[in-house]
Amino acid sequence: MIEPDEDAHLIETLVESQTLFEGAFLKARRDTVRLPDGRLGQREYILHPGAVVVIPLLDDGRVLLERQYRHPMGRVMTEFPAGKLDPGEDPLACARRELLEETGYTARQWAKAGAMHLAISYSTEVIHIFFARGLVAGAARLDQDEFLDTHAAIPHDLYEACRAGLVTDSKTLACTLWLQNVLQNGWPLDWQDLDEPARP
Repeated sequence: MIEPDEDAHLIETLVESQTLFEGAFLKARRDTVRLPDGRLGQREYILHPGAVVVIPLLDDGRVLLERQYRHPMGRVMTEFPAGKLDPGEDPLACARRELLEETGYTARQWAKAGAMHLAISYSTEVIHIFFARGLVAGAARLDQDEFLDTHAAIPHDLYEACRAGLVTDSKTLACTLWLQNVLQNGWPLDWQDLDEPARP
């Protein structure tokens, strides 16, 4: 792998930043940057607060998934449970909260798998990936404007749905790669026990 200090000749330097849009959830900026060759360029991008995604492992070997209508896509999508970080919120606390709110499940054990950047050319969004096991069912606590169904799938069926193009959500595709490698003992996880309840 290339070391970060070998990338100096690729770095762009911020000259000026302009806010284009500021909504309740997202913000848009246009930055003027100095390119590596000294010329100026412009970069337009979305500021995102960050998010989490949870890969919930049921005791019978299946995984928990959601079906939710996504307005920008104009269709119902299959996804792992996920949600955005509240200001100052710890990613693990967010993962526990989102799993509880969206599915009603709590988990006795959690493991952080890593992080991913979804749209590196036009967004700052980073999603923290968590696995959860020792699931305990309960009542979901959906937001007033949130409508979704949950269902369980065996991993092989999820793999096939990804291969067939039935699952196209990028975070779920990336998490399916994680799932496959974890189940094959290729990518070990550091599990931790959590006895206290998730924040409602």
